[in-house]
Amino acid sequence: MTDTVDKTPVPELPPEQIKAIPVRHYGRWVAGAVVLAILVLIGLAFSNADINYDIIPEYVTDGTILSGVWYTLYISVLAMVLGLVLGVILAVMRMSSNPVTSTVAWLYVWFFRGTPVLVQLLLWYNIALVFPILNLGFYKDEMNDVMTPFLAALLGLGLNEAAYMSEIVRAGIQSVDEGQTEASHALGMTRGKTLRRVVLPQAMRVIVPPTGNEFINMLKTSSLAYAVQFNELIKRSQDISSTSLAVVEMYFVASIWYLILTSVFSVGQYYLERRYARGSTRNLPPTPLQRLRRNLRQFGSFKRPEVAR
Repeated sequence: MTDTVDKTPVPELPPEQIKAIPVRHYGRWVAGAVVLAILVLIGLAFSNADINYDIIPEYVTDGTILSGVWYTLYISVLAMVLGLVLGVILAVMRMSSNPVTSTVAWLYVWFFRGTPVLVQLLLWYNIALVFPILNLGFYKDEMNDVMTPFLAALLGLGLNEAAYMSEIVRAGIQSVDEGQTEASHALGMTRGKTLRRVVLPQAMRVIVPPTGNEFINMLKTSSLAYAVQFNELIKRSQDISSTSLAVVEMYFVASIWYLILTSVFSVGQYYLERRYARGSTRNLPPTPLQRLRRNLRQFGSFKRPEVAR
């Protein structure tokens, strides 16, 4: 007798629905509450302080403050140009096979990076105590007449910046493959021509981002020039506060202008970095304007779901 096998298909059961239970991050809520509480306390402290906030908008566009803004930009640009030019020279000297030039460049970087900027500014301002008379052979004058507050600020800020720029430029030059230099020499190009036309253009991709940061830092470091009586933004703010007795208010005004300047140059730095990244990045990051247009297009294409009747 043959056994019959029941071949009736067994109905497949639908898979059980997975219930995802979100992880509760209690620490995030606690941290957020603590941060909000601290911000509220700081806001209450400033709101209850003896500060006349009404005069701040008036002094933001004051002529004395605007002249301080101009002098801040002026000394920052000139000191940055001096630091950049001298930094390139020091970087080349540092990488030279000549032990004298490389040692001198190393000592320069060691000294100016190891001493405070304020001390360097004061030393240049009081250099007449060391050299009372400036005698160059073809030019002779008293050092007090030569070393003006502007010149002391320019030398103090520019020479200090050169020490940092030399390290930035040296890192950029070393980032270029040595095969580029060897190929240029094989084509008959001199060392100087190779550096100008082959190495430095490729090194700019590495040099530009930290250079932009250095310039933004220079805008704020230039405030130390008030110690040598240079009429930059902080010095002008103090001149007003000494007569109006609005000390904290003037610091707020100066801070507003520093925020404006750094924000504007940060945007410029972004576009400059984007330009020099074209040779190394296939897909460039979108600009802020491109992001805004993309978000507007997405918002315009958004449709509400139709409600079933």
